[in-house]
Parts: sequence; structure tokens; C-alpha cells
Amino acid sequence: MTDEKVRENRLRRMADRQGLRLVKSRSRDEMAMDYGLYGLIDIQTNGTVFPPLAGRWICTETLDEIEKYLSRPAEVE
Repeated sequence: MTDEKVRENRLRRMADRQGLRLVKSRSRDEMAMDYGLYGLIDIQTNGTVFPPLAGRWICTETLDEIEKYLSRPAEVE
């Protein structure tokens, strides 16, 4: 298994623990706007965590950005 896939699986588990689902863009065209990007979906609302790209694509973040978001300190309510 590649390091990228291991990291992706680790982030999927992190997202799951926070009530989110990590999704990967299905685009196979390297020229597509969302190629190689990821998104987070809130499981309860089925809404995206990040704003859609060009109002259409829900996968708008790199794995680095996803990891930074999932690793942030918990908010105190």
C-alpha cells in the first residue's frame, strides 16, 4: 500500500470520529478542476464542510488541507 493511500485511510478514520465522511474526487482527467482533490461531508446534514468549487464540485481541498482541518483543536461550546 502506498504512503498516500495509508494517509488517506488514516484521515478517513479521523473524519469518521468527527462525524464526517472523506470523499475523493472521481475525476480521472488531469485537466479537470477537481482532479486529485478531496472533500468532507457532514454525515448528519449530508452537506459539505468546505464551499463547493465553482458552485459545482464538492471536492475542493488537498490532503494537506483536509489533515489540517481534521487536526484542529476541538471547539468549546
